[in-house]
Amino acid sequence: MFNLALGSRKADCIGGEEGPPAGSWHSCHESSGLSLTFSSPSAYKWASSPSGSLHFSSRGRLVWSQLEIPRSASSTALEFLVFPYHRSQFDSLNHRGFVIQANIPSGNSGEGFAMVTSVAASGDAGTLGSGVAKFSGKVVESKLTESSPVASLPADIPLDALKVVCPSVKETSSSEDDEAYDGPVKTTNGVKLANGDSDTLVLGKNFHDLCLTITEPDFDDEVTGEKDAYMAGVLARYRKTLVERTKFHLGYPYNLDFDYGALSQLQHFSINNLGDPFIESNYGVHSRQFEVGVLDWFARLWDIEKNEYWGYITNCGTEGNLHGILVGREVFPDGILYASKDSHYSIFKAARMYRMEVVKVDTLLSGEIDCKDLKQKLLERADKPAILNVNIGTTVKGAVDDLDLVLETLSETGFKEDRFYIHCDGALFGLMMPFVKKAPKVTFKKPIGSVSVSGHKFIGCPMPCGVQITRMEHISVLSNNVEYLASRDATIMGSRNGHAPIFLWYTLNRKGYRGFQKEVQRCLRNAHYLKDCLSAAGFGVMLNELSSTVVFERPQEESFVLKWQLACQGKISHAVVMPNVTVEKIDKFVKELIDSRQRCFPDGKVVVPCIVDEVGPENCACEEHRGIQPNGTSNGLSH
Repeated sequence: MFNLALGSRKADCIGGEEGPPAGSWHSCHESSGLSLTFSSPSAYKWASSPSGSLHFSSRGRLVWSQLEIPRSASSTALEFLVFPYHRSQFDSLNHRGFVIQANIPSGNSGEGFAMVTSVAASGDAGTLGSGVAKFSGKVVESKLTESSPVASLPADIPLDALKVVCPSVKETSSSEDDEAYDGPVKTTNGVKLANGDSDTLVLGKNFHDLCLTITEPDFDDEVTGEKDAYMAGVLARYRKTLVERTKFHLGYPYNLDFDYGALSQLQHFSINNLGDPFIESNYGVHSRQFEVGVLDWFARLWDIEKNEYWGYITNCGTEGNLHGILVGREVFPDGILYASKDSHYSIFKAARMYRMEVVKVDTLLSGEIDCKDLKQKLLERADKPAILNVNIGTTVKGAVDDLDLVLETLSETGFKEDRFYIHCDGALFGLMMPFVKKAPKVTFKKPIGSVSVSGHKFIGCPMPCGVQITRMEHISVLSNNVEYLASRDATIMGSRNGHAPIFLWYTLNRKGYRGFQKEVQRCLRNAHYLKDCLSAAGFGVMLNELSSTVVFERPQEESFVLKWQLACQGKISHAVVMPNVTVEKIDKFVKELIDSRQRCFPDGKVVVPCIVDEVGPENCACEEHRGIQPNGTSNGLSH
């Protein structure tokens, strides 16, 4: 039996602990011995159980938390999702409080279970609302009272199939932090992140309370082998989780289609490429010969001669951006950093780290930098050199900044080549663009200073890494002799993963230019297929011309977002079509997205959200903009 309880009475299954505080809900599964207490917006806690205890605390009034409670009998987990809702959605209840909804995924128990519960606006512990439960097509009404604040699910429902969603609203207060709001506010660990506008942030679970604790082996462990058996079980369950989560992955740009079995023979070595990749150090267990081979390959891709470039394989894409911006700052110490507001957050992190003045430039609807706004802001600061970040694929919309237009804008505003430095952030599309027909070229034949890409994205390296290439003439401002290494160093980090260059070298050799070209074309083709499927199903959707990132309206079910690991921002979400994303996976995703939307509108009257500000009228499917053509005219569809 799985119980959802609302009230303040002592819960029998907690075993000696205090019951839930006033205005809280409590859940307990008797067979697993696990229990959870979630209280009103002002406080909440975990309750301990005979099989162990968990602790989670909050400083704030409103909490976002995704909590997984592992069961010893199964590698699956019961997930609790907590998020706020807007009062107007539940005006008929005349209450402000909690709404609890439990969904059983399709394939387990048909239509699933849903329950709605509310707490009176007064917040009194004894004032409870009513609930409605739906299971397997049957409707069950449940009255919750102070003496009987428990609604039960049938015992035959599998625990590992149950997901509980508990939204809450914020109480009105006269203080600045508690002022009335006009939309959802989502926070984690009590820290407010947004005020209900389209930039509302949603954070995940706090793993500090869910970590795998490290314990000392028992004195007789060498004989019994219990610790080894325990760790083997943990790893086996973790592998099962990885396999399952990899099946449902669309929101982040990782190529999961790879096989590096041939490289397993090298995992017994601590390979470290510390220092300059072109100068050997005293540490002999390195892979510099592989690293320089990879760098030469990218130098050819971006049209720069061997004796004119310097670069290295970074630990991630962010490090490439940090290095590129750092070179620009060292070349122009008083330079101002210009970056579009759609640039990756690491660009603005670099500005904070280096104490640089940064100017955010507006973007077009596509996400591309607005060169008219760039021109105005350059003219306002024409007395100082310009350090520019140019996006070769923005994070959310996959937009590619027009490098030629940026260069033209610099020329028009009086910035000659000796007064600007351009870093190109090509995390994903920096490797795809060279293989797209008629795409503008990213090349060092143009006056750019550096280019960086991620190695774990399109290439498909299993560990985070990246490639950073800059001009040799610029690197002297960073390079220093290191006697301890008997080498030079101009990198951001000290020790560098020596395995990553081998993985990159292996893939580049196996696929070559022709192999990557085929994969790029397939990704773009499948991205258009996904866009067409979503559009045909009545979703607002946008796809930039040179991109495989499909932007669409944000799913209303957070459980769906979590399942498919979608990246969301405000009213929109996106799916990044990578080489491992097949037509079959796209079909499954679209079908489940349609089913998810139908669950949100059980009466069949679907209300499509307006995302015109994010994707434009021709890509918005709401009632007002449905059927609008790019030229602003209607195609005859009903509005």
